[in-house]
Amino acid sequence: MKQLIRYLAIVTVLSLSSLQPVQAASGRDPGVSRQEAILHPSRGAVVDRIPRGHKVYNYRGHSYHYHDGVWFRPLGNRFMVVAPPVGLVVPVLPRGAIILTIGGVPYYRYGDVYYRHEQDGYRVVEPPADATVVSNPASEELFVYPRDSQSAEQQASDRFECHEWASDQTGYDPTRDGGGVSEKVRAERRSDYLRAMTACLEARGYSVR
Repeated sequence: MKQLIRYLAIVTVLSLSSLQPVQAASGRDPGVSRQEAILHPSRGAVVDRIPRGHKVYNYRGHSYHYHDGVWFRPLGNRFMVVAPPVGLVVPVLPRGAIILTIGGVPYYRYGDVYYRHEQDGYRVVEPPADATVVSNPASEELFVYPRDSQSAEQQASDRFECHEWASDQTGYDPTRDGGGVSEKVRAERRSDYLRAMTACLEARGYSVR
């Protein structure tokens, strides 16, 4: 009986210690909740359906469906990821949008889409002449697949929460210019960020490649 109790105690300690490196790295748990975290589909991708909770905007006779910074247009019975039309106004910015001052003018950027604040919301505008071409901050070379049939809302929530946790851990934020770090440490911090994102997403039930 004593040997059995001792065996169970050792197994429990080993199980807890295997979880410790992910959780102890921060005061905030990266999350073992079974939520979602897919990456945004790339421009031109065609999907069968749009995540629930999306908004629909009508502009110049066309319908644009919007969810978490991604824009879609109907394509038959499916939807294509597109760039939002210049001039369209949204009431709020995508989560993770950054503010830039270019030529003394404040702009908000999410991926390669620029917005200007106006009285009725945020208007999609042409990229400023001095703007640097950037890739979508959500890409970061990770391909994430839900293992547990997480919903689209769950995936978006997990992706955002894991991004926040990974950014807190490493000091690197892909939604900011240069990741918000100096060029000297950028490559190292970016690599650390991707590892942290991978650990967080895998803990939530995703396969990451």
